[in-house]
Amino acid sequence: MENSVKTDDLIEQFIDGSIIKAMHELLKTSDIKNVTESAIEVAKAFNADETFKAVLQGDKLAEQKLLNSFHKNLQLLVQKTWVEQSDVELKDQVLFCLEQLCKDFTARPYTESYDPFFAMLNDAVYLMFGIQTQNPEFSEYALRIDPEFGIFWWYINSLPHKVEWDNDKCRITLLLGMYFLANY
Repeated sequence: MENSVKTDDLIEQFIDGSIIKAMHELLKTSDIKNVTESAIEVAKAFNADETFKAVLQGDKLAEQKLLNSFHKNLQLLVQKTWVEQSDVELKDQVLFCLEQLCKDFTARPYTESYDPFFAMLNDAVYLMFGIQTQNPEFSEYALRIDPEFGIFWWYINSLPHKVEWDNDKCRITLLLGMYFLANY
């Protein structure tokens, strides 16, 4: 909890306190209306527009467009990242996992994609930033060198990476992370 307080103090230098409060609400509530409202508030940190609100409210076409943009943009980020020879296999694994996850998002419940999403995402961020991601100070480093990415990383690290949430809450939290990556 102390680390969470330190992180909240740091992130307040970059985002409004109402977003931090909404993040805490998002994590603790199971009421889908509150989850949605909290996610819409947190999405402000990613400069989300009305399109994201439509996705959360069930617009299937907007959701598919978001998934496609997420897929293409993360694929491009990983492909364009230069890696050491020792990480080429990991890069190929990330690209394979990304393909599989994007197929799975449309074919099965989000609850089944939640854990694999974080594993793939952690590997992708490792490829982009290297061994620095293993440093406990990486969150602060990310905020300082690229505040937009640092805010995203705060969001990702605020989420538990293993959950027993219902499909709707998993869907919303994953789509919010995907929204950032689709537009990064």
